[in-house]
Amino acid sequence: MIRILIADDHRILREGLKQILAETSDMSVVAEANNGQEVLTRLRDQAVDVVLLDISMPGTSGLDVLKQLRSDHPHLAILILSMYSEEQYAIRALRAGAAGYLTKDSAPDELIGAIRKISQGKKYVSASLAEKLAVYLESGEDIPLHQTLSDREYQVMCLIASGKSVTEIAAEIHLSVKTISTYRSRILDKMRLKSNAALTHYVIQNQLLE
Repeated sequence: MIRILIADDHRILREGLKQILAETSDMSVVAEANNGQEVLTRLRDQAVDVVLLDISMPGTSGLDVLKQLRSDHPHLAILILSMYSEEQYAIRALRAGAAGYLTKDSAPDELIGAIRKISQGKKYVSASLAEKLAVYLESGEDIPLHQTLSDREYQVMCLIASGKSVTEIAAEIHLSVKTISTYRSRILDKMRLKSNAALTHYVIQNQLLE
């Protein structure tokens, strides 16, 4: 039996996932969490084989939770299940230690297949992501500039491009305005851009927003 923890801050989605998984004979949802801290707490008390982890939950970001899980539970299989497109976060999640990445609009059969695969110690990527990776490797192109950003820099970049001010971003991710301003300067430098407008154009052009 594959023991599963579902980590998502939307109760309706958790209930839907439980209903899908209840129809399988080899899976059991043994724990739930609606934020990153709850994930870590549940894993202290409950043995789990697979974690279905939302990348955007209240408090600690999904990528930060992922990194903590890889440190505390190196053999745990983690499948990122996100509303964000593969172009936005899949490669970052896999680099951070996820065993697989699926968008929330994936078919139930694909979800079940992914869980079974990563529970065996294997990696899972969708057919579309595998094709994108193959094209990227064959092209021999340099790594895109946004891939040189740290996870936090990438998050701030997307928030700037969504039209939020430095003050709004600081409040949303619980950092000081000064720290966000420093991130902004670092992002513009790494991206070789001179303004928020240029940054927003890049993000939209590369389809990095929802």
